[in-house]
Amino acid sequence: MIRTVPFLTVLCATPVVAQSISLAPPLQCEIGETCFIQQYVDHDPGPGREDFACGTQANDGHKGTDFRVATWSEMRAGVDVLATASGTVRATREGMADIPSNTPGAPNIEGRECGNAVVIDHAGGWQTTYCHLKEGSVSVRSGETVETGDRLGQIGASGSTHFPHIHLTLRKDGEVVDPFRPDPARDCSAIPSDTLWTDLPTLEFGGLLGAGFETAVPEFDDIKDGLPSLDTLTPNAPALVIWAYLYATRTGDTLRLSIKGPEGWRYDNEETFDKGQAQLFRAGGRRQPKGGFPEGDYIASITLIRDDEPVDDLTRTLTIRP
Repeated sequence: MIRTVPFLTVLCATPVVAQSISLAPPLQCEIGETCFIQQYVDHDPGPGREDFACGTQANDGHKGTDFRVATWSEMRAGVDVLATASGTVRATREGMADIPSNTPGAPNIEGRECGNAVVIDHAGGWQTTYCHLKEGSVSVRSGETVETGDRLGQIGASGSTHFPHIHLTLRKDGEVVDPFRPDPARDCSAIPSDTLWTDLPTLEFGGLLGAGFETAVPEFDDIKDGLPSLDTLTPNAPALVIWAYLYATRTGDTLRLSIKGPEGWRYDNEETFDKGQAQLFRAGGRRQPKGGFPEGDYIASITLIRDDEPVDDLTRTLTIRP
């Protein structure tokens, strides 16, 4: 059954000074560890884009915060979406498939870009909208009362999406408010002093979604689906490759990949990006040396660097043995 959401299309809005609401985390996950902030509200009133910290982690006209999981396998396993504050369910929508909107042959979603969704009215003219929920996961109905932390559904990829996430929009009397910077006055602090969160989520400005060992450069679709990292190989493996999965990179960011192995074996590579991207992957390594790979442990280090400072890093270990 599809319950139509009467108002899900986000209108152009100007932030208003916020008051009298506190938001709890919208997901049953650890932000910065098992889920990530992909995008923030766009504060630029013109054709440009600007997040609350005066960076570029917002699409032009973006009216909410995107919380994502790294892979499709995590989405399929299920990550609960929670009510950020108590209120009354105004409307819901269900029945839309979790298909990336850029997939060839994807269904027409015009007028339903928000996908499966829940809209909640809160006291004082506040309203929250949760978009892109997983098909079949919506667990509330119009007219129901919900409390902070109640399950609404699960992260999905319905509607206008390229990756599994929810898009959370907060409004006051119909006007969009950024919970990270509710005051419209310009403030470029990366750690906002006045937010509407009961506990400020871990702030994400791009980083690493995953990394792993393989014996060849993998397909990006496999990485996005949840490709596991190999942890053992034999000396006659055809190659040893390390891959890195990144999000929200910026122009000038540098990715450093290195592998250190036994008997002085190593691989090193560094790339500086000439443009920012919402999500991407890089991979590199070496073919099997004459006589095979030396037995022992191989440790990979993956580091994203911005303005000469590490933004994020991961390590992976693999053992080569007969």
